Parts: sequence; C-alpha cells; structure tokens
Amino acid sequence: MANVEHSGRPTDAFGPAEPGARLRAARLALWAVAAILAVRQMTVVLTTPSGRRLTDLETWVGPHGVLHVNGSLYDSTRFTGTPFAGLVLKPLTRSAQEALGWSWTFGTLLLVAALGLVAARALPQPVSRRTSLLAAPVAVSLLMLSLPVRNTLWLGQTSIIPVLLVLLGCFTVRGARAGGLCIGVAAALQPTVLLFAPLLWFTGRRRAALTTVGTFAACTVLAWAAMPHDSYTYWVHHVAGVGLGGPADGIANQSLHGALLRLGLAGPVEITLFLLLSAAVAALTLRRAADYARDGQLLLAVAITGCAAVAISPTAWQHQLLWVLLAAVGRVGKRASDRYVWPVAVILVTTLPAKMMLPNMPALYPLRDDLVLLMALAAATVVPFLRRTSPYYRTPVPTQYAPRVPARFRRVPLLPFLRRVLTRPNLLLELLLIRVVYAAYSQVRLAATGGSSTGGRFTAEHHGHLILGLERFLHIDIEYGANHAVVKIGWLRDFFDFYYESFHFVVPLTVLAVLYWRRPVDYRWARTSLGFATFLALVGFWLFPLAPPRLMPTLGIIDTVHGVQDFSKPDYGTLTALTNQYAAMPSLHFGWSLWCGLVIAIIAPKWWMKVLGLLHPFCTVSAIIATGNHWVLDAVGGAAVVTAGFGLAYLFQGPRAAVAAASARPAPEPERLVVAGTR
Repeated sequence: MANVEHSGRPTDAFGPAEPGARLRAARLALWAVAAILAVRQMTVVLTTPSGRRLTDLETWVGPHGVLHVNGSLYDSTRFTGTPFAGLVLKPLTRSAQEALGWSWTFGTLLLVAALGLVAARALPQPVSRRTSLLAAPVAVSLLMLSLPVRNTLWLGQTSIIPVLLVLLGCFTVRGARAGGLCIGVAAALQPTVLLFAPLLWFTGRRRAALTTVGTFAACTVLAWAAMPHDSYTYWVHHVAGVGLGGPADGIANQSLHGALLRLGLAGPVEITLFLLLSAAVAALTLRRAADYARDGQLLLAVAITGCAAVAISPTAWQHQLLWVLLAAVGRVGKRASDRYVWPVAVILVTTLPAKMMLPNMPALYPLRDDLVLLMALAAATVVPFLRRTSPYYRTPVPTQYAPRVPARFRRVPLLPFLRRVLTRPNLLLELLLIRVVYAAYSQVRLAATGGSSTGGRFTAEHHGHLILGLERFLHIDIEYGANHAVVKIGWLRDFFDFYYESFHFVVPLTVLAVLYWRRPVDYRWARTSLGFATFLALVGFWLFPLAPPRLMPTLGIIDTVHGVQDFSKPDYGTLTALTNQYAAMPSLHFGWSLWCGLVIAIIAPKWWMKVLGLLHPFCTVSAIIATGNHWVLDAVGGAAVVTAGFGLAYLFQGPRAAVAAASARPAPEPERLVVAGTR
C-alpha cells in the first residue's frame, strides 16, 4: 500500500540510475523469481495424482484417449483441436504416460520462457537499458502467474504454441515466407489466428499474408486427406469446432458467442448478432492494429489483434486467452501516475479469479462472468493507447511531490524514495487495488481456520478461555454484564445492532472518499497506514484464531445481531458462510473505527468535527462488546495494529506532509514537439 510513483522521464522508468552491479543483481533476482515460479508450477502439476492433472492431454493421448479410438475424434466432443492438431498429436499416443507427463510439462515451461523472451525483445523502441535488461524476467514471471498459462499446464493444453508461433513469425524469423509459415501453422492449430493475415496485408507484408493463408490451407488439406471424416465433422458438422469441449454458454467460454448465450439469446437471432458483432470488432481492431503497427508498436498491434481473435472465436476457453496479457505493453494516460492503471488492470484480470475483481453481488454477475472478454474487447477496440508521436509517449506529465518534512529520527524515512505525492491518485487504480486487497483479506481471513468458518473451532474456543482468564485477572471481563444489560433495553439493543452491522464499512469508505477528493496528500498517508494495520491484523487472525464471546457455549452471551446460537453448528446468518467467525483478535471493527477517529481528529479543521470523529470508535467498541461479538482485549489488539500501522507509515515514509491539494500548482505540460524523422 506504500506509494511509489515516478517522474515519468525516459531515463527514470525504473527510478534513478544505478550502478551496473545493482542492475545485474536485480536482473539475477528477477530471473531467480521466474525460475522459482516455473519450478513451483511444475511441482504442483506433477505431484497431483493422475486423473486430476493433465486431464485434456490424458483425454487425447491416454490409454483410452480419443486419438486411440476408431471413428471420429469428435464423437465425444472432448477433443477441441483442429484435425491438423490431431494429426500432429497422434504420434504421442505411443509415448509412455509417465514420461509424457514430465516431458509435456517441462516442454510447456520452455515454450513459456521462449514466449517471454520474444515478447521482451519486441517491446516498442526506444527502451532504456534497464527496461531491456529487466523486461525478459518480468515477462516470464507474469506469464508463469497468469491464469491462461496455469490452466495450460494443469490441463495439458497446446494453447501456448499458436501465440508463440505468431510472435516468432512477426518478430524473430527472417523473411516474409518464414514468418507467414509460422503464422499459417498457428492458424491451422487455432483457426481464428487467420485474423493476422489481414493485419500483415494492411501493414505492407503481403507476401507474408499470402504465405499465411497458403500454409493454413495446405495444413488443412493435408489433415483432410489423412482424416476426411474427422475433417468433415470439425469444419462442417461443428462449424469450425463450435460445441466442442463443453457447453458454449459456460463461463469458461470468454467469447462474444458465449456471452450472448449467457444473456439468454439463442437460435438465428443469436447467430446473426454474433456474426455482426464479430465483423464490427474485427474491422475496427484491424484498423487500429494497422495504425499502431505503422506507428512502430507492432507488439501492441499483434496483442490487440489476438484480443479480437479471442472475442470473435465461437469458443475461447480460459487457456486460450494469453493475448490479453500481451496487451499490457500499450501506454495509456498523459500523467506519469496514470501509466500504471492499464497494465495493472490487465495483470490483475489475467492472474486473479474474476470473483476477486468484482464484489459478490448478483447485479454484477454479468460483468464478472465476462470480465476477460470485456478486457479483450476494450483492448481491441476502445482503449486509447498513446502513439509514439505523442509528446506524452516518452515524457508524461511528471508527478508533483510535497516538500519533505524533517523527522525526529535520523534514519527516518527508511525508504526515502517513497516521497509524498501532491497529486490525486488515479481513481480506477485505487478502486482496483482496494477491491483486490479486500478480496485477499477475505480469503486469508477465511483460510486462517482451514478454509471454513467451522475449521479450528476447538483451538478458537481454547483461546477464548485464555482471553477470558486474562481479562478476569485484569478485572476487565465486562462482556457478560454489558451484554445482558443492553438486552433489557430494547432501543439501546437495536441501536447497537444497527451500528455494528452498518458502520463498519460505510465510515472508513466515506473517510477515504472525502480525503481522496479534498485532501489527496492526506489520503495517501491515511490509506497507507490503514493498509499496514489490516495486514498486521491478518497476521493476528492466522496466528491466534479466537472465538468471540457469542460463540463460547458456556458463557451465556446473547447474540443480539444474529439470533439464537446453535452451538452444534455455529454457521448461520447472512455472511457466516463467507467469513471466518473465529477472526476476533485483533478486532478490525474497532481498529478501523479507531483509524477513522484518529484521521478525522488529526485532519479536521473544526473542534466539533474532531469530537464527532472520536465518538465513532467509542460507539463501535460499545457495540462490539454489548452485542457479544468481541472481547475487550480484541479492541486492545485492534488499537495496537492501528498504532503500528501509523508507526510503519511514519517509519517508511517519514512524517505526514501537511500540504493541501488546493495549494499545489499544476505541473507544466511538455512542449508539443515532433521529433524530426518520426510520425
């Protein structure tokens, strides 16, 4: 959650210049990370019992796979490749299954590494020396983390090969015929890759385009001659593979066809609409891609053409969506701080499940189900990528920094480069990070007791007795008395129940929103301290699962919020299936409220505002104890993590910069000069 933003100068893309030794050390460290990720992926696949890994490969070439049997490859609809792909894979049926699993997985990892190297070398010029040295390990690491690659490794798929062949044909092999040959073979394996032939034609590589079409036709005819019945089934009966591999309306199918089916359309209406939308997407994308290719951004042109191929394909399964990740090379935004929004969004969408990107709300299900498709369509048709001729391409509007405030300690801040930024951060980037961090917080909170709200119940109740004993020793065990006193007063009970359920998220989000709009410098400081506090709380949930008073069977605490407790099954209420009921220590209910109160007390200009702000943690601590949801010591723990959060923010970044956003002058925009010899 710490703030790191750069000035946007070309030589500062990775911060100030460093000695060669540091750059080499950083490069080695990044390659080590890529190697660790590769080993981890291979270990996860190969240590999983047979039958649960490489399932597609087993379906194709296993002892009872479709490539062994007589008749059509597509009788069971389990084989999704083209007849040419079946012809290429058929020799693998003679391989020993155990050896094939090892060699297939290791070979796929090598293909991923090659893909990352080719993509890194294809970055639009000019690039700094740091970028050229660090791009390859970063690209390989991101590929290893992406869902398409992980699914490809897990299933034993071939979807890496067409992407690599296209990149080789566009950037690596010499000669138009060799490049067209590579792309034509890729199209024979994945027919929508033929969309690259018009791109080659419109960018002046007409011989390569003709070779692509010819190679595709030759491979298809070869497969038709060798397997005429299979070819007829695939190309005619299934209309280029439609309906193979699973229901076309399944969430895994991230194409326009799948999205229209999920919306309830069917029959001729759906087919007509799909064809019209596909034609429009293809035409718009090819025009944009040709412009970016002529602008010197061929990798971006290839990436958005691949995104269009994903959208217009009848079926685009998750392991085929690698084109979306390559679209992260495009630059979007005039400000240096805006440059991170697009690549961060692409990386998050391609590496995290969709349920972590959007809240679990029925109204958002259509967006969540088609999130990758929407990202592919946005990249292909609407995202305003900067051209190299733009004055902002190499020199974005620089970030403004607040004057450094002297600290009381000599070595504070520990990280001087984390300077206080004056300008307001990008809202979309903030929302993305807040959503992902909260989703991760929810997952860790749930996993702290073994992945369910009932896991670790014995340990949590044992810790509850320890806390109760300590409170009795300290004479602060007021939970029972406060709970029963409040239960007798109806209006007070209703007030605390409402306060407990309603203000936990509303007040912190409101404080963040007001600070973001009115006090951006203070927003960054407050957001950073809240992030540190929440992280420390997660550590507490993990190390010390604790049952709240309402889940302690012998205490007689009345659960005023959720109702009568069934101790044989402590899972009830609206959210108990989604949250860890034994994440009581420290109390983030009180911790977040204390954070709100302190931020308001520090920043608010009026004394009565400060008092109102401090009333919120007082009401919260009263509510969590009166409703039986927390111990007194839970509130102490919440106060401790919030104090530590502010302390860490001070330690890493130094004192808060007391500079109002309104006093900041806008940074001058770079002069609009066109360099001679460029467009």
